[in-house]
Amino acid sequence: MTDAPVIVERLEAVATVVLNRPDRRNALTRELKEALVAALHDVAADADVRAVVLTGSGSAFCVGQDLAEHAAALEADPATAFDTVATHYSPIVTALATMPKPVVAAVNGTCVGAGLGFALACDLRVLAAGATLGTAFSAIGLTCDSGLASTLPRAVGEARARELVLLGRNFTPEEAGPWGITGEVVPAEDVLATAKKTATRLAAGPTAAYAESKRLLAHGLDRPLAETLIEEAVGQARCGRTQDHRGAVTAFLDRERPTFTGR
Repeated sequence: MTDAPVIVERLEAVATVVLNRPDRRNALTRELKEALVAALHDVAADADVRAVVLTGSGSAFCVGQDLAEHAAALEADPATAFDTVATHYSPIVTALATMPKPVVAAVNGTCVGAGLGFALACDLRVLAAGATLGTAFSAIGLTCDSGLASTLPRAVGEARARELVLLGRNFTPEEAGPWGITGEVVPAEDVLATAKKTATRLAAGPTAAYAESKRLLAHGLDRPLAETLIEEAVGQARCGRTQDHRGAVTAFLDRERPTFTGR
């Protein structure tokens, strides 16, 4: 196993991006964050990659910021210690949320702080049964980052989000499902294989249409209906010009199964 902070594995049309600090439960150092930004931009631009899996090595998905490194940054210069939010955390979440192809989070274990933000920025989640999830920020006197102030209330509602952030209590996938943090819950040893299976299914689908759907859904709760209708018309027209759409219509009329290429 390589000691690189982030590993990218490609198998056919699926890229698996692995946070690789298992001995530290994938706590986020500057090196890991920079490698993750680069890896996500790389797979986003790779036309041969049509779906992405994000996971952690070892027994955890991600426990958020490496606090030893953070303490050193505070000691060195408190005025710049939080530059990492704009420089690293925000670009990571933006890359996941705007990736022009589906992203599946394989949450193989503990997932707190920025780790939870990363998981919620993905399109779908597969979660290890009984895993520890949480916001964690209030426990160290901080507020949200990694998009949680947006993604968490969208998932669980504003009242529940306030409870989870202000009280900082941990929860499990089994609790989170009825709240709205949806995802398939499987034994920890099956998480990655299940996520890859889902990603493989998505990679064989109309990825150009998926990209349009992600764009529309990202803003659907914030736009007035009239604006949404306009944007849907624009998106449908773009999808309508793809080979995928024309081929799928022909296949439907011929009572055949369509084949999608993402073009």
